[in-house]
Order: sequence, then C-alpha cells, then structure tokens
Amino acid sequence: MALLWQIFVLFTRVAMFSWGGGPASLALMQRETTSAGWVTPDEFADAVAVGNALPGPIAPQVSAFVGYKLAGIPGAIAAATGTVIPTTVLMLFMIVFFYNIKDNPTVQAMLKAVRPAIVGLLLWTAYDMAFTVWGVKRLGWQHAFIQGWDKGLIMLTAFGILTFTKINPVFLVIASAVLGFLVYR
Repeated sequence: MALLWQIFVLFTRVAMFSWGGGPASLALMQRETTSAGWVTPDEFADAVAVGNALPGPIAPQVSAFVGYKLAGIPGAIAAATGTVIPTTVLMLFMIVFFYNIKDNPTVQAMLKAVRPAIVGLLLWTAYDMAFTVWGVKRLGWQHAFIQGWDKGLIMLTAFGILTFTKINPVFLVIASAVLGFLVYR
C-alpha cells in the first residue's frame, strides 16, 4: 500500500508542477522516475514510444507504464490517477477564475514567459531521449551516430513529414512500427 501511495504522490507532483500539458510533463516525469530508480532511461523511452503509438494523452499512458512496472495493475491505476485527477480537479476550479482574468496584463505577461520555457522542456526531453535512442552514453557521439545513421534518417524523415505535410502523426507511428517490424526483427 505504501508503494501505491508513493506512485500516486510522485505522479501528482509531476502533474502539478508541469506546465504545458502532457508532452511538456515528460521531462519532469523522466527526471523523477529515473532518479527514483523506478525506470531506466531506456525503459522511459520505451514508455514514450508505446504511449505515442496509442490514442489518447501521453502523460497518463507513460505514468501507467511506470506504475505497472512497479506494482502491476494497481500501480498503473495509482500512477494514472495521480497524473489526471488532481490537475483535473484544479482545472475545474481554475477555469471559473481564468475566464475572469485571462485578459489581465499580469497573466498575459506570465504566459509569455511560460510558453518558451515549455518549448525548452520539450527540447530537453527530445535531447535526452536521443541519447538513449542512439546509445550516446554507451558508445560516444561519433560511434553512436555512425552506427545509428538509420535512426537519424527515420527521425529526419518523420520531422520532415510532420513539418511539410498534414499527415496525421498516427499514420507516421504506424508506418514506423511496420518499418521496425520489417527491418529490425
């Protein structure tokens, strides 16, 4: 029971101190779960990959993955609940007030600084995940990119497709999964 409470509290803390929604919470979630020793960076990258392959919000999916690893289905429920319920209740209270203050210059000034900080958090998450995907810590930069040129090609192709087309990212994830099945098994 104590472990379930710890899972709930950690994911509540991540949700309450993450600004910008699910993807933005991944940076803090990764730091918290890996520093707690609950998952390795590789396992976290797997959780994000699986979560992106599924429909729905990413944060509860990744938290459920970690919770399940720690304590099975009760752990997954504790993690997803900690990720969703406290902030949903807070949002219900805050939405009433936000519509009264959303045009306030102070609130607008704060949001101008928070938005680029969220971009920074997302970039850090991508950077840290890239280390895991390419095995930079294990191989070093030069060897990692020489041996992982194919992963770089997949990354650049996905970035290009998302940047220059209106293709739904779901199709990109499905195509990548099929490619992985055909090429890497």
